[in-house]
Amino acid sequence: MSRLSITAYTFGIIFFLVSCSFAGFYGYKVVTHHLPKEEKKIEKYNYHFMLVPEELDNEYWRLVEKGARAAAKDYHIMLEYVGPKQANIEDHLKTIEMSAASKVDGIMTQGLSDEQFTPLINRVVEKGIPVITVDTDAANSKRIAYIGTDNYYSGFLAGKALIADTKGQANVAIITGSFIKNHQIQRVKGFRDAVMAEKGIQIVDVEESEISRVKAAEKAYKILQDHPEVNAFFGTSALDGIGIAQVVEKYKKQDQVYIVGFDTLPETINYMRKGTIKATVVQEPFEMGYKAVKMMIDLIEGQKVPPIVHTDTRILRVGDLPVSNQDRLGVNR
Repeated sequence: MSRLSITAYTFGIIFFLVSCSFAGFYGYKVVTHHLPKEEKKIEKYNYHFMLVPEELDNEYWRLVEKGARAAAKDYHIMLEYVGPKQANIEDHLKTIEMSAASKVDGIMTQGLSDEQFTPLINRVVEKGIPVITVDTDAANSKRIAYIGTDNYYSGFLAGKALIADTKGQANVAIITGSFIKNHQIQRVKGFRDAVMAEKGIQIVDVEESEISRVKAAEKAYKILQDHPEVNAFFGTSALDGIGIAQVVEKYKKQDQVYIVGFDTLPETINYMRKGTIKATVVQEPFEMGYKAVKMMIDLIEGQKVPPIVHTDTRILRVGDLPVSNQDRLGVNR
């Protein structure tokens, strides 16, 4: 073999080895750095629902949300809980409009006032998005169904409890969450009708708290100053009884003033254990939320849904409360 041939042969071997090295290197780069990563599993849902409350962080509505989320998990639903941070009808309406614009499969909300909510609910339903009212009905709208308390009946129950507990002798002040919201109006009406025939019971004043415990307390203080003869209160929203109880305790009138409240928030139960709140109306917010989601699924899937479903409502008195560990130890008696 000539020198030239040996040189060419050697050069060929070197070129081959270098080529193999580069191929191995770039092959390694491709395998380890350029292969697409395993895609994250995208969860698919059957439907997309909106739950729009009166007030986002309201403790009562958080219980409704909890029930709705439990149903959403059970039935594989994407559920969004959106609404005003504080009770505001304009913000509430805008949230419903935005939900409809996003073309969700269904909207669950309150029908707080016929004048404002009925036209909007009608427009949403006419666009093909079903609406279920929860807790507060808009009975004159095109909403498909309502689930929640019979608010007239709940007020009636509160009135009957007051009659029984005061032996039909009381000067009553009512603090209501709102003068314009359907559920609050119905609760006051039911209470009035329950006590109407009792000659010993007089409704002295009715004030509005705007669903605020601070304002409920302010109104309770004003009532006691302006009407010292008042010896009983009915609070028609979850926060009203709490605000009233704060004032009654501050002025040490627990034994002189009867309070019937609404709902079973922890503060309400604490005031009941101390004897400040004597009775409260019990609703079922978890059940409302859970069943609202299930009803919406049934609607979309063509099943027949009753137009009105009333959840359980009853009166809870101090004697009905389970004995706590503190009570067993003789505390707060």
